[in-house]
Amino acid sequence: MAITPQLSPKPRVLIVGGGYAGITVARKLQKKVRDRGGVVTVVDPNAYMTYLPFLPEVLGGHIEARHATVDLHTHLKHAEIVQGSVVNVSHAEKIATVAAEDGEQFEIPYQDIVMTAGSNTRVFPIDGLDKTGIGMKTIEEAVTLRNQILERVESAALMTDAAERRRALTFVLVGGGFAGVETISEIDDLVRNAIARNSRLSQSEARIVLVEAMGRIMPEVSEAQAEGVVEHLRDRGIEVLLNTSLDSAVDYEVKLKDMRDDSPAGSFYADTIVWSAGVAANGMAKETDFPVDDRGRIEVTPTLQISDGDGGVTEGAWGCGDICAVPDLTGDGPGGFCVPNAQHAGRQAKRLAENLLAVRFGEGVVEEYYHKSLGTVAGMGLGKGVGNPLGVELNGLPAWLAHRVYHAYALPTLERKSRVVSGWIQELLWGTDTTQTKRLERPFNAFRKAAGKPEIPSRFTKKTEEIEA
Repeated sequence: MAITPQLSPKPRVLIVGGGYAGITVARKLQKKVRDRGGVVTVVDPNAYMTYLPFLPEVLGGHIEARHATVDLHTHLKHAEIVQGSVVNVSHAEKIATVAAEDGEQFEIPYQDIVMTAGSNTRVFPIDGLDKTGIGMKTIEEAVTLRNQILERVESAALMTDAAERRRALTFVLVGGGFAGVETISEIDDLVRNAIARNSRLSQSEARIVLVEAMGRIMPEVSEAQAEGVVEHLRDRGIEVLLNTSLDSAVDYEVKLKDMRDDSPAGSFYADTIVWSAGVAANGMAKETDFPVDDRGRIEVTPTLQISDGDGGVTEGAWGCGDICAVPDLTGDGPGGFCVPNAQHAGRQAKRLAENLLAVRFGEGVVEEYYHKSLGTVAGMGLGKGVGNPLGVELNGLPAWLAHRVYHAYALPTLERKSRVVSGWIQELLWGTDTTQTKRLERPFNAFRKAAGKPEIPSRFTKKTEEIEA
């Protein structure tokens, strides 16, 4: 049965996606559009924005998971929030079709549309990866991965079978970009801290592996810095395998391939396989009547208006962030386009909001988006980092401090900044929290047990020898 939600009949600015770009556009527009007789509506599967650069810090326990998110209802009080997924946009009719959580669909008419649906994890068709791997693109993945790592360490401490124990204490991450290096660094710190607090384990038993298909990691920094990061990771005991790809992950058996000659590069078992090999534009871009490039991104002009495919613009259609191919007028972006990161998304969103107001209400002037990158910084665990802010190469503690200062500034809303910074202060006072929250994947087992029903088994119930057989 079709549902018809109670939505405002006012002229609508529809924002598709409540991520970093979407919430920034909405915050800039909500009052101004309301005061001019319209309404801003934000549609997203979640009722919150996730600040993606903080996911590794959630994994490491430096930030509470909920503090890396921004509640849309709380901070968009003058906008409509619709929790659902846009499955189709017909701009010719100015109607978006939305699917609710239960699958029921309904239509939302609009006057202007803003496409800010972001990106998804880019996954290759590798045998077994869909069943054994986990990404690092959502807050749920970061929390689940943290708890899985802590659970594997605790379980390994009670294992007597050497192969089973080795498998539990082996952690693999695929992808050596900024996010991958930040994540593997936090995994290393988390594992080492957990083992240090367990007298039945030794640090030498942990195996942490970074797999990167290219001949270098972190293309965002200089080659000398990238080589320094590899040396730093190896000094920490992390295995860094360059020119190596994941060939198969069936039943948690990690089979590797040498990219230089396509030959096998070894295999081993690992209960934890993390995929961080890049992102792709949200696939819903192809479910619109907007022009899309060969990488699945919506084509937009430098003014952040969606292209009409003929050198002009589509009236009433806007876009920015990871789902769009935004021209980089500085000439620095790969292929002539802005890289998909928070630094560009937030600034594009502010320019888009100003341009939309100028076109729709005649307020201000339309300007092209131009931003010279301020550089990048990555945290690599507590007190460790690398980056090149404003062209200055930093390593270690200075880079880590620059990383925290920048992202505390970039995180939307003063309320969330306050919660994150206060958490960092608590960590400095009391140390990193390695408390495990158990059974999040099977939260009903306690009640099932009380009701006399069998518990739902863990994904790690199979023995290594059963898999090998």
